[in-house]
Amino acid sequence: MDFTKVQSVGNDFVLLETADTKTDWSNLAQAMCNRHFGVGADGLLLLMPSNKADFRMRIFNTDGSEAEACGNGLRCIVHYVKAKGLSSAKNLTIETAGGVRKAQIIDDTKATRIRIGMGAPVFEPQLVPVNTESGKGGSVCGMTVNYPLQIDSTTLKLGFVSMGNPHAVYFTDKPVADFPLINIGPNVETSPIFPKKTNFEVARTINNRSIEMRVWERGVGETLACGSGACAVAVAGWILGYTGDNVDITLPGGKLSAEWPGQGEVYLTGQAEIVFTGCWTK
Repeated sequence: MDFTKVQSVGNDFVLLETADTKTDWSNLAQAMCNRHFGVGADGLLLLMPSNKADFRMRIFNTDGSEAEACGNGLRCIVHYVKAKGLSSAKNLTIETAGGVRKAQIIDDTKATRIRIGMGAPVFEPQLVPVNTESGKGGSVCGMTVNYPLQIDSTTLKLGFVSMGNPHAVYFTDKPVADFPLINIGPNVETSPIFPKKTNFEVARTINNRSIEMRVWERGVGETLACGSGACAVAVAGWILGYTGDNVDITLPGGKLSAEWPGQGEVYLTGQAEIVFTGCWTK
């Protein structure tokens, strides 16, 4: 089975072209993504035919669970399509479990810059989904903010948003490098208030055009970057008045740029590249 290793700002994936809807991709994802006994990746990407868009993307996390959306995975898929000559178009549509997403290739280089339409944020707690208690936290522009979640001896004031997948965002006034994400992240992800678990972002505002963040991804753990997480942080930053319509978000793996004017779709721009190709024989 031929595969391609791809990455965007350090968020790395094993990519397969397939029309197969019967294979147990969950088990294969766990095997191939294992960093000691497999190829090693944050997830398995499937590039498939679509009757709704130019192409279809499915993504499986390292624990075998299927994710609804992935901004960095989308850019990797689009770069692969361009690099392999599967389409000459500069504008593409990609079907995902979170809806059809639009992509624009800004420049065509080894590390292609791609702008992705990530859909509009969803704030209704039952759609995120998150089970909030009445009277806790507040609401700004329809988004639940400052919701207190107790994790051991730490109280986190969270904002909740879905970008096709669930996110809990926490802003701190200290460098994100100092945050004990490896200890707190798993407990936020699996908190009973999240019926489908959640992705968890810790962020700090540098100025009104710049944010730094780290992410604990649902079903994966800490990763170097998360595209949908960057969008969630940009949306939360705008709603809380920390940032404006355009913001650069620095993650451990690199920088992404997000655009959101307070309504409509969030757009995310970043690079993607092919790392290497191989053949899986297990």
